[in-house]
Amino acid sequence: MATHDDASEKQQEPRTGTTETRQKASFAVPVVKGLANTLAHILRREPNTIHYPEEKRTPYPGYRGEHRLKRDELGREKCTACFLCATACPAFCIEIVAEEAPWGDREKRPKIFNIDMMRCIYCGMCEEACPCDAIELTPVYNIPSRTRGEKIYDKKKLLSL
Repeated sequence: MATHDDASEKQQEPRTGTTETRQKASFAVPVVKGLANTLAHILRREPNTIHYPEEKRTPYPGYRGEHRLKRDELGREKCTACFLCATACPAFCIEIVAEEAPWGDREKRPKIFNIDMMRCIYCGMCEEACPCDAIELTPVYNIPSRTRGEKIYDKKKLLSL
């Protein structure tokens, strides 16, 4: 037998639907804004993509790409084998072995100067640390290779870039 308490629990206040309508409306507004944004981007005339490799994008100023070693005005390598670039490198990808320089204006030059491009993170710390401005990161970004060994740049390759 049902008691008075059970009957009162069955009688609930009538639903007005305002809270459900507000929840649906609050969901619909961001969806409509997102669709409007998407349609605006679809109907825009300029494309965001390029057809690489037929079209090449010009890198922004300050882009850090492929490394190269510079030469001085006499055609000699600028590097004095001070090891500051190798010390500053957080990826430890620079290997330098020094030898005596045949010129009288500096003590040493690099006998071996290797950069492992597979380990390099292109941060530019080596370029900033170099006191004689011998190493530079160029804006060249298309650096294909067939083997991992080709990604270890020696002194000859770095000077030819």
